[in-house]
Amino acid sequence: MTATAPPKEALALHGGTPVRAELLPYGRQSIDEDDILAVVETLRSDWLTTGPKVNEFEEAFAARVGARFAVAFSSGTAALHGAAFAAGVEPGDDAITSPLTFAATANCILYQGGRPVFADVREDTLNIDPERVAKCITPRTKALLPVDYAGHPADLDELHQIADDHGLTIIEDACHALGAEHRGRRVGSISHMTVFSFHPVKHLTTGEGGMVTTDNLRFAETLRKFRNHGINSGARERQAQGQWQYEMVLLGFNYRLTDIACALGLRQLSKLEKNLARRREIAGKYTEAMRALPGVLPPVVRNEVRPAWHLYPLRLELASLSATRAEIFQAIRAENIGVNVHYIPVHLHPYYRERFGYKHGDYPVAEAAYESLISLPMFHGMSDGDADDVLRAVGKVITEYAT
Repeated sequence: MTATAPPKEALALHGGTPVRAELLPYGRQSIDEDDILAVVETLRSDWLTTGPKVNEFEEAFAARVGARFAVAFSSGTAALHGAAFAAGVEPGDDAITSPLTFAATANCILYQGGRPVFADVREDTLNIDPERVAKCITPRTKALLPVDYAGHPADLDELHQIADDHGLTIIEDACHALGAEHRGRRVGSISHMTVFSFHPVKHLTTGEGGMVTTDNLRFAETLRKFRNHGINSGARERQAQGQWQYEMVLLGFNYRLTDIACALGLRQLSKLEKNLARRREIAGKYTEAMRALPGVLPPVVRNEVRPAWHLYPLRLELASLSATRAEIFQAIRAENIGVNVHYIPVHLHPYYRERFGYKHGDYPVAEAAYESLISLPMFHGMSDGDADDVLRAVGKVITEYAT
């Protein structure tokens, strides 16, 4: 199906009949009976947290992405915080990241007393631009936090070369990119630390949850202590050894992921390939249709990568449309298609503007992209009919506003 519509079909915004009777969200989880049974089995076990399912999930996840270690956390944000701690970010340090991301990517630097420094993004993939990163480095720089925007891996080889040249740690925010590949290597096996999220709209879910993967034993050991109050042993380990003594060796947090969540994660991980294949199928269907529609630009995919398609960020060519992004957004939503926007650039949030003095115009590529972006529904539980509804609604609205 192509994203076209009869020109006389009235928009729902103007009193016409919506494409769908009920809202199709931009993302949602898919839970099967075997997921539920796995959780129930764990609920009936001796361990609801700090038990065997945590290790099982970590080991299976590390094997899937090709890393030596995986350390589970209570959320992707907690995982980012743990990675910033393990990287040694502290007061007086800078860490460079993208302005076009969720606030947690930059916030984790603040949690450690560091200063987030933004480098503008590339115009094609909307990932952080290595050339701009290189210009931001100073003696204060401790780490780089590239974001695999929408599931498309950042320019990791170029960024690692910069990190090697300056002795920096790379914390790759791959919360969008589980299952993505960069030049034949799986995301999660490339950077010094890679962070994933298991929020319900992601490729697999544990409700809330996150993971850090690394090949560095010191990082892995620090991450495990940090998520457990800074304590150097776990409750299950102490029980197995028949002893009670433990020591707090660093200031950590309670960022543990439960066995209940890990049981769900294990079952979901077994479906990852199927979920990825479905997301790629939907993305291909969208892109083919969008190429035939005026006033829109489908996402750019570089030849050397396989995106994971957490999001499908459509860009509007507003100069060739007679409506604003806000008007088009509302028109598509009125058709009961739950489009969204990702993201308001971090430096434009009031907290960052007031604390650091950022203003409009500081990162023009990210800001221009934000003004034109609309995320179409993208989740592996979508049916072909759902995808057709998205295309019909987008075609209906764009046709109305095309000049």
